[in-house]
Amino acid sequence: MKRIYLVVFLFLTMPVSPLMSQSTPRKHAAGLPAAHCKQVVFEGEVNAGQEFARPLGQGLTWMLEPIASGWMVRVLPQGPRPAQDWAELATPPYRSMTPLAITTDFSFRAQDAIAWNPRHFQFLTDASVARSTAAAYATYMAHPDTPESSNAMNFLVGLPESSAQGDLRIEDSRLVPGTANQAQMAASVAMHFSSTPHTVEQAASGQTSQLGRVTWMRFRVTLLLPRDFAVEGKLHTDASGCR
Repeated sequence: MKRIYLVVFLFLTMPVSPLMSQSTPRKHAAGLPAAHCKQVVFEGEVNAGQEFARPLGQGLTWMLEPIASGWMVRVLPQGPRPAQDWAELATPPYRSMTPLAITTDFSFRAQDAIAWNPRHFQFLTDASVARSTAAAYATYMAHPDTPESSNAMNFLVGLPESSAQGDLRIEDSRLVPGTANQAQMAASVAMHFSSTPHTVEQAASGQTSQLGRVTWMRFRVTLLLPRDFAVEGKLHTDASGCR
């Protein structure tokens, strides 16, 4: 696994990262042995501009945060908001389109945003690991092509071995499609438009755009957590998916 993720990090500064091809959900986390993890599943829906938040336990909240171009997947701890949330730290690429962004950024059209489906991501669950990861992240970003950056990268490369895992699957959606041709970056991952349930809405007169926008979506989230993670009592936990 370390060699695979090292290749990913070497491509961080390129427009397209191999990690963006993660379109297939995993049955269990690469870094969480099947005998030591638990599965949590929940569903939700959001309109454009609307937030969705679900407490996970141990002070963590999984969130779809609305931004102008769509939504960002976040995993946030209680207290002051960190500079990078715990999903952002654990889910490269850092300088390109990320599976955490259900957005029309990086020339993704609305139809591309829902066609990247499902989306696999990683996140941290331990505060001490998050602090170390944030420090390595800051070093990696501030000092490219230096021994310090290389050491930081080696630390970040190892994260998949200890990170919790998640998949977000869009179950249904409504969108105003963009009028632009599909960008090469989007084409590398947005391949499931026809198989993702959706309704095409017409833009108001004179309000068409090159990228369009997603106006509503219903989704299903599957998380694989460490076995000792104290899950919020309202969430259903299923250990069978981790065996």
